[in-house]
Amino acid sequence: MSLTIYHDGQFWVGIIEVVEDGKLRAFRYVFGAEPKDTEILNFIYYRLLNIINQSIHSGLDVKEKFDKKINPKRLQRQVAKQIDKVGVSTKAQEAMKQEYEEKKKREKKRAKQHREELKDKKHLMKKQKAKAKHKGK
Repeated sequence: MSLTIYHDGQFWVGIIEVVEDGKLRAFRYVFGAEPKDTEILNFIYYRLLNIINQSIHSGLDVKEKFDKKINPKRLQRQVAKQIDKVGVSTKAQEAMKQEYEEKKKREKKRAKQHREELKDKKHLMKKQKAKAKHKGK
């Protein structure tokens, strides 16, 4: 699991990348103003698991690299490179896009069902009104 916080030009955004069972799932959290260390720790301790558990999207397949012993100097260079790197990995972007598309489909389905219910309700009311008129009320 990794949390990357960066400034996207308007807001401070946190990208959470979770790899479970060979699947990468990515989540976006908007902090707004620049978060202080205490705010980040509170986010990690109290909100992070809720955000991860709320999601229903399956994630993208990722090849997991097996860990072998890394030279400490190489590890230090890799850490420095990660710190300099700004933004999100393309896999994380794909995972977020996939989640967005799934959310959009669910919302579209829900809206269509709501529209149909309203249509049926209006039709039923119209029928009842016509019956009442026919009876002379």
